Amino acid sequence: MKRRLLALAVLNLIAMLGLAAPSLSKVHTVKDGQLIMDAVRSATAGDTIRVMPGNYSETIYVDKDGILLQGVIEEGRRAVLDGGGTRNDAILFSGHGVVVEGFHIRNYKGNGIMSQGANNFTIRRNIIEDTGIYGIFPQFGKNGLVENNIVSGVEDAAIYIGMCDNLDVLGNETFGSVLGIESENSHSILIERNYVHDNAGGVSLSLVPGLPIKDSYDVIVRGNFIVNNNLANFAPPGAIAASVPAGIGILNFATDRTTIEGNLIKGNHTAGVLFIDHAMFGDASPPDNAMDPRPDENRVLHNVFVDNGSEPKDWIGDLFRVAGLDHGPDVFSSGKGRGNCLLDGDELRQLGTERWTACDESATTADLASYRLDKPIESPELTLEQKGRITYLAVCSGCHTYQARLIGPPVIVIKALYMNRPEEMAKWIAAPTKKRPDYPEMPPQDYLPPEVRLEVARYILSLK
Repeated sequence: MKRRLLALAVLNLIAMLGLAAPSLSKVHTVKDGQLIMDAVRSATAGDTIRVMPGNYSETIYVDKDGILLQGVIEEGRRAVLDGGGTRNDAILFSGHGVVVEGFHIRNYKGNGIMSQGANNFTIRRNIIEDTGIYGIFPQFGKNGLVENNIVSGVEDAAIYIGMCDNLDVLGNETFGSVLGIESENSHSILIERNYVHDNAGGVSLSLVPGLPIKDSYDVIVRGNFIVNNNLANFAPPGAIAASVPAGIGILNFATDRTTIEGNLIKGNHTAGVLFIDHAMFGDASPPDNAMDPRPDENRVLHNVFVDNGSEPKDWIGDLFRVAGLDHGPDVFSSGKGRGNCLLDGDELRQLGTERWTACDESATTADLASYRLDKPIESPELTLEQKGRITYLAVCSGCHTYQARLIGPPVIVIKALYMNRPEEMAKWIAAPTKKRPDYPEMPPQDYLPPEVRLEVARYILSLK
Protein backbone atom coordinates (compact mmCIF):
# COMPACT_ATOMS: atom_id res chain seq x y z
CA MET A 1 0.00 0.00 0.00
CA LYS A 2 2.83 2.39 0.93
CA ARG A 3 4.59 1.65 -2.37
CA ARG A 4 1.41 2.43 -4.32
CA LEU A 5 0.92 5.73 -2.48
CA LEU A 6 4.56 6.62 -3.09
CA ALA A 7 4.19 5.89 -6.81
CA LEU A 8 1.09 8.07 -7.01
CA ALA A 9 2.88 10.88 -5.20
CA VAL A 10 5.78 10.68 -7.66
CA LEU A 11 3.39 10.82 -10.62
CA ASN A 12 1.58 13.83 -9.14
CA LEU A 13 4.90 15.60 -8.60
CA ILE A 14 5.93 14.91 -12.20
CA ALA A 15 2.63 16.34 -13.44
CA MET A 16 2.98 19.46 -11.25
CA LEU A 17 6.51 20.11 -12.59
CA GLY A 18 5.43 19.62 -16.20
CA LEU A 19 7.85 16.72 -16.73
CA ALA A 20 7.32 13.74 -19.01
CA ALA A 21 5.71 10.74 -17.40
CA PRO A 22 7.76 7.55 -17.06
CA SER A 23 7.70 5.33 -20.12
CA LEU A 24 5.16 2.52 -20.02
CA SER A 25 6.49 0.89 -23.16
CA LYS A 26 6.61 -2.89 -23.40
CA VAL A 27 9.02 -5.38 -24.93
CA HIS A 28 7.51 -8.06 -27.17
CA THR A 29 9.76 -11.03 -27.97
CA VAL A 30 9.21 -13.09 -31.13
CA LYS A 31 10.78 -16.54 -31.40
CA ASP A 32 11.46 -18.75 -34.39
CA GLY A 33 8.15 -20.25 -35.53
CA GLN A 34 6.05 -17.29 -34.39
CA LEU A 35 4.74 -14.42 -36.53
CA ILE A 36 6.33 -11.00 -36.21
CA MET A 37 3.07 -9.36 -37.34
CA ASP A 38 1.28 -10.80 -34.30
CA ALA A 39 3.66 -8.81 -32.11
CA VAL A 40 3.17 -5.69 -34.25
CA ARG A 41 -0.61 -5.96 -33.84
CA SER A 42 -0.24 -6.31 -30.07
CA ALA A 43 2.21 -3.43 -29.74
CA THR A 44 1.34 0.16 -28.91
CA ALA A 45 3.28 3.33 -29.70
CA GLY A 46 6.75 3.31 -28.14
CA ASP A 47 7.04 -0.46 -27.73
CA THR A 48 10.03 -2.65 -28.65
CA ILE A 49 9.66 -5.80 -30.75
CA ARG A 50 12.68 -8.11 -30.40
CA VAL A 51 12.87 -10.81 -33.06
CA MET A 52 15.11 -13.70 -32.07
CA PRO A 53 17.43 -15.48 -34.54
CA GLY A 54 15.54 -17.84 -36.84
CA ASN A 55 13.79 -17.97 -40.20
CA TYR A 56 10.66 -15.91 -40.87
CA SER A 57 8.65 -15.60 -44.09
CA GLU A 58 6.15 -12.76 -44.00
CA THR A 59 5.53 -9.11 -44.84
CA ILE A 60 5.65 -6.75 -41.87
CA TYR A 61 3.72 -3.47 -41.84
CA VAL A 62 4.18 -1.02 -38.96
CA ASP A 63 1.70 1.88 -38.79
CA LYS A 64 2.35 2.81 -35.14
CA ASP A 65 4.73 5.50 -33.91
CA GLY A 66 7.93 4.97 -31.98
CA ILE A 67 8.27 1.23 -32.62
CA LEU A 68 11.74 -0.32 -32.30
CA LEU A 69 11.75 -3.36 -34.58
CA GLN A 70 14.93 -5.15 -33.63
CA GLY A 71 16.44 -8.27 -35.11
CA VAL A 72 18.45 -9.79 -32.27
CA ILE A 73 21.96 -10.98 -33.19
CA GLU A 74 23.38 -13.87 -31.14
CA GLU A 75 26.78 -15.38 -31.94
CA GLY A 76 26.49 -14.10 -35.50
CA ARG A 77 23.01 -15.55 -36.04
CA ARG A 78 20.27 -13.14 -37.14
CA ALA A 79 16.54 -13.00 -37.63
CA VAL A 80 16.22 -13.89 -41.33
CA LEU A 81 13.27 -12.59 -43.35
CA ASP A 82 13.11 -14.74 -46.49
CA GLY A 83 10.50 -13.93 -49.14
CA GLY A 84 11.11 -17.18 -50.99
CA GLY A 85 11.03 -15.33 -54.30
CA THR A 86 7.25 -14.96 -54.05
CA ARG A 87 6.57 -12.25 -51.46
CA ASN A 88 6.85 -8.64 -52.57
CA ASP A 89 8.00 -6.61 -49.55
CA ALA A 90 9.76 -7.50 -46.31
CA ILE A 91 9.26 -4.50 -43.99
CA LEU A 92 7.01 -1.49 -44.65
CA PHE A 93 6.38 1.25 -42.13
CA SER A 94 4.36 4.46 -42.06
CA GLY A 95 4.66 5.12 -38.33
CA HIS A 96 6.90 8.00 -37.24
CA GLY A 97 9.98 7.48 -35.10
CA VAL A 98 10.35 3.84 -36.18
CA VAL A 99 13.71 2.07 -35.89
CA VAL A 100 14.47 -1.06 -37.97
CA GLU A 101 17.74 -2.79 -37.15
CA GLY A 102 19.62 -6.05 -37.21
CA PHE A 103 17.68 -8.11 -39.78
CA HIS A 104 18.91 -10.27 -42.63
CA ILE A 105 16.41 -9.80 -45.49
CA ARG A 106 16.55 -11.78 -48.73
CA ASN A 107 14.64 -13.11 -51.72
CA TYR A 108 11.77 -10.59 -51.96
CA LYS A 109 10.41 -9.28 -55.27
CA GLY A 110 9.70 -5.65 -54.38
CA ASN A 111 11.55 -3.95 -51.52
CA GLY A 112 13.60 -4.91 -48.50
CA ILE A 113 12.77 -2.03 -46.12
CA MET A 114 10.47 0.80 -47.22
CA SER A 115 9.27 3.80 -45.23
CA GLN A 116 6.03 5.33 -46.49
CA GLY A 117 5.71 8.98 -45.51
CA ALA A 118 7.36 8.32 -42.15
CA ASN A 119 9.50 10.89 -40.33
CA ASN A 120 12.24 10.64 -37.68
CA PHE A 121 13.18 7.08 -38.66
CA THR A 122 16.35 4.97 -38.43
CA ILE A 123 17.33 1.99 -40.60
CA ARG A 124 20.61 0.47 -39.45
CA ARG A 125 22.80 -2.64 -39.33
CA ASN A 126 20.67 -4.74 -41.70
CA ILE A 127 21.88 -7.17 -44.37
CA ILE A 128 19.68 -7.04 -47.47
CA GLU A 129 20.12 -9.10 -50.63
CA ASP A 130 18.10 -9.92 -53.73
CA THR A 131 15.02 -7.88 -52.85
CA GLY A 132 13.85 -6.94 -56.34
CA ILE A 133 13.47 -3.24 -57.12
CA TYR A 134 14.93 -1.52 -54.03
CA GLY A 135 16.84 -2.65 -50.98
CA ILE A 136 16.27 0.27 -48.61
CA PHE A 137 13.65 2.77 -49.79
CA PRO A 138 12.71 5.78 -47.65
CA GLN A 139 9.90 7.49 -49.56
CA PHE A 140 8.50 10.97 -48.89
CA GLY A 141 9.91 11.20 -45.39
CA LYS A 142 11.90 13.67 -43.30
CA ASN A 143 14.63 13.51 -40.70
CA GLY A 144 16.01 10.01 -41.16
CA LEU A 145 19.16 7.94 -40.83
CA VAL A 146 20.26 5.02 -43.03
CA GLU A 147 23.42 3.67 -41.44
CA ASN A 148 25.78 0.67 -41.53
CA ASN A 149 23.65 -1.55 -43.78
CA ILE A 150 24.96 -4.03 -46.36
CA VAL A 151 22.80 -4.19 -49.51
CA SER A 152 23.35 -6.22 -52.69
CA GLY A 153 21.68 -7.83 -55.70
CA VAL A 154 19.01 -5.17 -56.36
CA GLU A 155 17.71 -4.42 -59.87
CA ASP A 156 17.34 -0.67 -59.36
CA ALA A 157 18.94 1.14 -56.39
CA ALA A 158 20.34 -0.70 -53.38
CA ILE A 159 19.63 2.39 -51.25
CA TYR A 160 17.05 4.71 -52.80
CA ILE A 161 16.18 8.04 -51.17
CA GLY A 162 12.92 9.11 -52.83
CA MET A 163 11.48 12.64 -52.36
CA CYS A 164 12.91 13.01 -48.85
CA ASP A 165 14.35 15.86 -46.78
CA ASN A 166 17.07 15.94 -44.12
CA LEU A 167 18.51 12.43 -44.32
CA ASP A 168 21.97 11.03 -43.58
CA VAL A 169 23.19 7.95 -45.45
CA LEU A 170 26.29 6.84 -43.56
CA GLY A 171 28.71 3.92 -43.54
CA ASN A 172 26.75 1.54 -45.76
CA GLU A 173 28.16 -1.00 -48.22
CA THR A 174 26.35 -1.55 -51.54
CA PHE A 175 27.38 -3.86 -54.35
CA GLY A 176 26.02 -6.11 -57.10
CA SER A 177 23.10 -3.75 -57.86
CA VAL A 178 22.18 -1.47 -60.74
CA LEU A 179 22.80 1.65 -58.61
CA GLY A 180 24.61 1.65 -55.29
CA ILE A 181 22.95 4.74 -53.76
CA GLU A 182 20.41 7.08 -55.34
CA SER A 183 19.01 10.38 -54.06
CA GLU A 184 16.00 11.28 -56.19
CA ASN A 185 14.01 14.56 -56.10
CA SER A 186 15.26 15.11 -52.55
CA HIS A 187 16.74 17.92 -50.45
CA SER A 188 19.42 18.16 -47.76
CA ILE A 189 20.87 14.66 -48.07
CA LEU A 190 24.31 13.70 -46.71
CA ILE A 191 25.91 10.62 -48.32
CA GLU A 192 29.11 9.93 -46.39
CA ARG A 193 31.60 7.14 -45.58
CA ASN A 194 29.89 4.56 -47.77
CA TYR A 195 31.66 1.79 -49.71
CA VAL A 196 29.95 1.69 -53.10
CA HIS A 197 31.53 -0.92 -55.35
CA ASP A 198 30.86 -3.36 -58.18
CA ASN A 199 27.44 -1.99 -59.12
CA ALA A 200 26.50 -0.87 -62.65
CA GLY A 201 26.66 2.73 -61.38
CA GLY A 202 27.89 4.06 -58.06
CA VAL A 203 26.02 7.09 -56.68
CA SER A 204 23.18 8.81 -58.56
CA LEU A 205 21.77 12.26 -57.73
CA SER A 206 18.59 12.63 -59.76
CA LEU A 207 15.78 15.00 -60.60
CA VAL A 208 13.33 12.68 -62.34
CA PRO A 209 10.65 14.31 -64.54
CA GLY A 210 7.00 13.69 -63.80
CA LEU A 211 7.27 13.26 -60.03
CA PRO A 212 5.30 15.59 -57.73
CA ILE A 213 8.48 17.08 -56.17
CA LYS A 214 9.83 19.41 -58.86
CA ASP A 215 13.36 20.16 -57.63
CA SER A 216 16.37 18.47 -56.08
CA TYR A 217 19.19 20.28 -54.28
CA ASP A 218 21.65 20.42 -51.36
CA VAL A 219 23.08 16.91 -51.57
CA ILE A 220 26.58 16.25 -50.24
CA VAL A 221 28.55 13.19 -51.39
CA ARG A 222 31.57 13.16 -49.09
CA GLY A 223 34.34 10.79 -48.04
CA ASN A 224 33.01 7.71 -49.88
CA PHE A 225 34.88 4.89 -51.61
CA ILE A 226 33.27 4.64 -55.07
CA VAL A 227 35.13 1.85 -56.78
CA ASN A 228 34.82 -0.46 -59.83
CA ASN A 229 31.16 0.16 -60.64
CA ASN A 230 31.20 -1.66 -63.97
CA LEU A 231 28.50 -4.31 -63.66
CA ALA A 232 26.23 -4.73 -66.71
CA ASN A 233 22.98 -2.81 -66.16
CA PHE A 234 20.21 -5.34 -65.42
CA ALA A 235 17.35 -2.94 -64.61
CA PRO A 236 13.91 -3.85 -66.04
CA PRO A 237 13.69 -2.84 -69.72
CA GLY A 238 12.08 0.57 -70.20
CA ALA A 239 12.69 1.79 -66.64
CA ILE A 240 14.66 5.03 -66.28
CA ALA A 241 17.37 3.14 -64.38
CA ALA A 242 17.89 0.95 -67.46
CA SER A 243 19.15 4.02 -69.32
CA VAL A 244 21.99 4.67 -66.87
CA PRO A 245 25.28 3.73 -68.55
CA ALA A 246 27.40 1.17 -66.73
CA GLY A 247 30.82 2.18 -65.47
CA ILE A 248 30.01 5.55 -63.83
CA GLY A 249 31.22 6.54 -60.39
CA ILE A 250 28.84 9.44 -59.67
CA LEU A 251 25.96 10.63 -61.86
CA ASN A 252 24.30 14.02 -61.39
CA PHE A 253 21.05 14.09 -63.37
CA ALA A 254 19.85 17.73 -63.23
CA THR A 255 20.30 18.11 -59.45
CA ASP A 256 21.36 21.55 -58.13
CA ARG A 257 23.73 22.71 -55.38
CA THR A 258 25.43 19.36 -54.84
CA THR A 259 28.94 19.03 -53.43
CA ILE A 260 31.14 16.07 -54.32
CA GLU A 261 34.02 16.23 -51.88
CA GLY A 262 36.87 14.08 -50.63
CA ASN A 263 35.82 10.83 -52.31
CA LEU A 264 38.01 8.10 -53.74
CA ILE A 265 36.59 7.56 -57.25
CA LYS A 266 38.48 4.67 -58.78
CA GLY A 267 38.27 2.11 -61.57
CA ASN A 268 34.90 3.12 -63.03
CA HIS A 269 35.28 2.20 -66.70
CA THR A 270 33.09 4.86 -68.36
CA ALA A 271 33.81 8.00 -66.31
CA GLY A 272 34.40 9.28 -62.81
CA VAL A 273 31.65 11.92 -62.47
CA LEU A 274 28.94 12.89 -64.99
CA PHE A 275 26.71 15.98 -64.92
CA ILE A 276 23.90 15.66 -67.44
CA ASP A 277 20.60 17.37 -68.24
CA HIS A 278 17.20 15.87 -68.98
CA ALA A 279 17.64 16.01 -72.75
CA MET A 280 20.46 13.45 -72.65
CA PHE A 281 18.08 10.72 -71.48
CA GLY A 282 15.72 11.29 -74.40
CA ASP A 283 12.64 9.06 -74.38
CA ALA A 284 13.44 7.73 -70.91
CA SER A 285 12.53 11.08 -69.41
CA PRO A 286 9.91 13.16 -71.29
CA PRO A 287 10.17 16.87 -70.47
CA ASP A 288 8.51 18.29 -67.37
CA ASN A 289 7.87 22.01 -67.88
CA ALA A 290 7.66 22.59 -64.13
CA MET A 291 11.31 21.54 -63.69
CA ASP A 292 14.65 23.13 -64.48
CA PRO A 293 16.29 20.36 -66.54
CA ARG A 294 19.91 21.43 -65.94
CA PRO A 295 22.37 20.73 -63.11
CA ASP A 296 23.32 24.12 -61.62
CA GLU A 297 25.62 25.47 -58.90
CA ASN A 298 27.43 22.19 -58.23
CA ARG A 299 30.93 21.79 -56.80
CA VAL A 300 33.60 19.11 -57.22
CA LEU A 301 36.19 19.45 -54.42
CA HIS A 302 39.31 17.59 -53.23
CA ASN A 303 38.47 14.18 -54.71
CA VAL A 304 40.98 11.49 -55.70
CA PHE A 305 40.41 10.14 -59.22
CA VAL A 306 42.24 6.94 -60.18
CA ASP A 307 41.98 4.95 -63.42
CA ASN A 308 38.48 5.99 -64.49
CA GLY A 309 37.26 5.89 -68.11
CA SER A 310 39.46 3.03 -69.34
CA GLU A 311 36.60 1.28 -71.24
CA PRO A 312 33.67 3.67 -71.88
CA LYS A 313 30.38 1.76 -72.11
CA ASP A 314 26.88 2.06 -73.55
CA TRP A 315 25.54 5.21 -75.20
CA ILE A 316 27.78 7.59 -73.27
CA GLY A 317 30.80 5.65 -74.51
CA ASP A 318 29.53 6.13 -78.08
CA LEU A 319 29.25 9.86 -77.40
CA PHE A 320 32.85 10.00 -76.16
CA ARG A 321 34.06 8.19 -79.26
CA VAL A 322 32.19 10.62 -81.52
CA ALA A 323 34.06 13.38 -79.67
CA GLY A 324 37.32 11.66 -80.61
CA LEU A 325 37.98 10.11 -77.19
CA ASP A 326 38.91 6.48 -76.63
CA HIS A 327 39.21 7.12 -72.88
CA GLY A 328 36.44 8.48 -70.67
CA PRO A 329 36.98 11.62 -68.55
CA ASP A 330 37.24 12.04 -64.81
CA VAL A 331 34.60 14.78 -65.03
CA PHE A 332 32.03 15.16 -67.82
CA SER A 333 29.34 17.80 -68.25
CA SER A 334 26.66 18.03 -70.91
CA GLY A 335 27.53 21.74 -70.94
CA LYS A 336 24.08 23.07 -70.07
CA GLY A 337 24.45 23.73 -66.36
CA ARG A 338 25.10 27.14 -64.79
CA GLY A 339 27.34 28.24 -61.93
CA ASN A 340 29.22 24.95 -61.59
CA CYS A 341 32.83 24.85 -60.36
CA LEU A 342 35.71 22.40 -60.15
CA LEU A 343 38.80 22.34 -57.94
CA ASP A 344 42.17 21.03 -59.21
CA GLY A 345 40.75 20.87 -62.72
CA ASP A 346 44.18 21.04 -64.36
CA GLU A 347 44.99 17.61 -62.96
CA LEU A 348 41.83 15.93 -64.29
CA ARG A 349 40.60 14.70 -67.67
CA GLN A 350 37.56 16.80 -68.51
CA LEU A 351 34.94 17.04 -71.24
CA GLY A 352 32.19 19.65 -71.56
CA THR A 353 33.36 21.74 -68.60
CA GLU A 354 34.50 24.78 -70.61
CA ARG A 355 31.92 27.01 -68.89
CA TRP A 356 32.78 25.78 -65.41
CA THR A 357 34.85 27.98 -63.12
CA ALA A 358 37.54 27.15 -60.58
CA CYS A 359 36.16 26.63 -57.07
CA ASP A 360 37.62 28.60 -54.20
CA GLU A 361 40.48 26.53 -52.77
CA SER A 362 39.09 27.00 -49.26
CA ALA A 363 35.66 25.66 -50.21
CA THR A 364 34.53 22.74 -48.04
CA THR A 365 31.49 21.21 -46.33
CA ALA A 366 33.46 20.26 -43.22
CA ASP A 367 31.38 22.57 -41.00
CA LEU A 368 28.23 20.51 -41.70
CA ALA A 369 28.24 17.35 -39.60
CA SER A 370 24.69 16.18 -40.40
CA TYR A 371 21.58 17.18 -42.33
CA ARG A 372 19.29 15.66 -39.72
CA LEU A 373 17.22 18.03 -37.61
CA ASP A 374 17.96 18.87 -33.99
CA LYS A 375 14.40 18.05 -32.93
CA PRO A 376 11.94 15.40 -34.20
CA ILE A 377 9.28 16.58 -36.61
CA GLU A 378 5.83 16.69 -35.10
CA SER A 379 3.31 14.96 -37.33
CA PRO A 380 -0.28 16.26 -37.13
CA GLU A 381 -3.40 14.16 -37.40
CA LEU A 382 -4.57 13.87 -41.01
CA THR A 383 -8.03 13.97 -42.54
CA LEU A 384 -9.03 11.07 -44.78
CA GLU A 385 -8.49 13.26 -47.85
CA GLN A 386 -5.01 14.17 -46.64
CA LYS A 387 -4.25 10.49 -45.99
CA GLY A 388 -5.14 9.75 -49.61
CA ARG A 389 -2.73 12.38 -50.92
CA ILE A 390 0.08 11.41 -48.53
CA THR A 391 -0.33 7.74 -49.38
CA TYR A 392 -0.07 8.54 -53.09
CA LEU A 393 3.13 10.51 -52.49
CA ALA A 394 4.59 8.02 -50.01
CA VAL A 395 3.67 4.78 -51.80
CA CYS A 396 2.40 5.15 -55.37
CA SER A 397 4.74 7.84 -56.69
CA GLY A 398 7.75 5.61 -56.00
CA CYS A 399 6.77 3.59 -59.07
CA HIS A 400 4.48 5.89 -61.08
CA THR A 401 5.17 9.33 -62.53
CA TYR A 402 2.46 11.32 -64.28
CA GLN A 403 3.57 10.77 -67.87
CA ALA A 404 6.95 9.01 -67.82
CA ARG A 405 7.73 5.37 -67.26
CA LEU A 406 9.43 4.66 -63.93
CA ILE A 407 8.68 1.18 -62.55
CA GLY A 408 4.97 1.00 -63.33
CA PRO A 409 2.82 2.59 -66.07
CA PRO A 410 2.29 6.38 -66.04
CA VAL A 411 -0.63 7.93 -64.19
CA ILE A 412 -2.20 9.12 -67.45
CA VAL A 413 -2.49 5.47 -68.54
CA ILE A 414 -4.04 4.50 -65.20
CA LYS A 415 -6.54 7.36 -65.44
CA ALA A 416 -7.62 6.21 -68.89
CA LEU A 417 -8.35 2.73 -67.51
CA TYR A 418 -10.25 3.79 -64.38
CA MET A 419 -11.76 7.23 -65.03
CA ASN A 420 -14.95 7.65 -62.97
CA ARG A 421 -14.40 4.19 -61.43
CA PRO A 422 -12.42 4.78 -58.19
CA GLU A 423 -14.07 1.79 -56.48
CA GLU A 424 -12.74 -0.58 -59.14
CA MET A 425 -9.31 0.99 -58.90
CA ALA A 426 -9.32 0.58 -55.09
CA LYS A 427 -10.06 -3.15 -55.55
CA TRP A 428 -7.13 -3.41 -57.98
CA ILE A 429 -4.80 -1.68 -55.51
CA ALA A 430 -5.61 -4.35 -52.92
CA ALA A 431 -5.24 -7.35 -55.23
CA PRO A 432 -3.45 -6.56 -58.50
CA THR A 433 -2.62 -9.18 -61.12
CA LYS A 434 0.03 -9.05 -63.80
CA LYS A 435 -1.42 -7.63 -67.02
CA ARG A 436 1.56 -6.21 -68.90
CA PRO A 437 4.61 -8.26 -69.89
CA ASP A 438 6.80 -5.13 -70.09
CA TYR A 439 6.15 -4.09 -66.45
CA PRO A 440 6.88 -5.94 -63.20
CA GLU A 441 3.90 -7.22 -61.26
CA MET A 442 2.49 -4.63 -58.86
CA PRO A 443 2.65 -5.73 -55.20
CA PRO A 444 -0.69 -5.82 -53.37
CA GLN A 445 -1.37 -2.87 -51.07
CA ASP A 446 -3.97 -4.75 -49.05
CA TYR A 447 -2.37 -3.66 -45.78
CA LEU A 448 -3.81 -0.17 -46.37
CA PRO A 449 -7.27 0.38 -44.82
CA PRO A 450 -10.08 0.13 -47.41
CA GLU A 451 -11.12 3.76 -46.92
CA VAL A 452 -7.53 4.91 -47.58
CA ARG A 453 -7.28 2.80 -50.75
CA LEU A 454 -10.48 4.39 -52.05
CA GLU A 455 -9.23 7.89 -51.22
CA VAL A 456 -5.93 7.15 -53.00
CA ALA A 457 -7.86 6.06 -56.08
CA ARG A 458 -9.90 9.25 -56.04
CA TYR A 459 -6.78 11.35 -55.66
CA ILE A 460 -4.97 9.64 -58.56
CA LEU A 461 -7.97 10.08 -60.85
CA SER A 462 -8.05 13.79 -59.99
CA LEU A 463 -4.41 14.44 -60.92
CA LYS A 464 -3.67 16.70 -63.88
